[in-house]
Amino acid sequence: MADYPAFRFDWQRKVRTGIPETVMCEGKTDDQIVEIIEHAQERGARLFLSRLDSARAEKVEIKGLDYCPLSRTAIMGGIADLRPDDASVALVCAGTSDLPVVEEARRTFQFHGCEVPVFADVGVAGLWRVMSVAEELSRYRVLIAVAGMEGALFSVLAGLVPGVVIAVPSPVGYGVSKDGAAALSAALSCCAPGVVTVNIGNGYGAAVAAMKMLNSASAGQGD
Repeated sequence: MADYPAFRFDWQRKVRTGIPETVMCEGKTDDQIVEIIEHAQERGARLFLSRLDSARAEKVEIKGLDYCPLSRTAIMGGIADLRPDDASVALVCAGTSDLPVVEEARRTFQFHGCEVPVFADVGVAGLWRVMSVAEELSRYRVLIAVAGMEGALFSVLAGLVPGVVIAVPSPVGYGVSKDGAAALSAALSCCAPGVVTVNIGNGYGAAVAAMKMLNSASAGQGD
């Protein structure tokens, strides 16, 4: 195997962007993951790790690693003191099959010190479910919506609430909906305005986008 550099971690990313670098474990060897973690420990830094499956988490065996098998995420250095819900952002999903993506987003917020509420199983196959929480969802400035199958939840939400809707197509479905393809097309084709879309299953990216939106808005208010 070629002799590549082990890694070049971007420790200055938080200074530049407000969001520190995350370790995406998919595609890395166990030794590479351990080396990155040990490097962070030497610096006394916290780390957020994504796409770390349970089998590999057991192999890594790093003490003090807070691991969540549902989201395949790990937090090194402890969960920060969580700020209470201030009606800035909420997570919404169509069905319980979408919870792995939701949990990836929720854990991303937790790593950054935010506790956000989750409204689960409010898909439009039973429209009464989303209507029963529509008034409460209208309180939030940003909604992260996760849905697979035909992805109809994105348009429905954007037509009900004043806040921005970040659509996350979920890799849930079969036939033409397999792997989130139909949900992605639906998200990009929404007739209701105010929907922005991240890639299939990208709960982490949706959470970061929401934080950047809210941080930018807060900075603008301070000018």
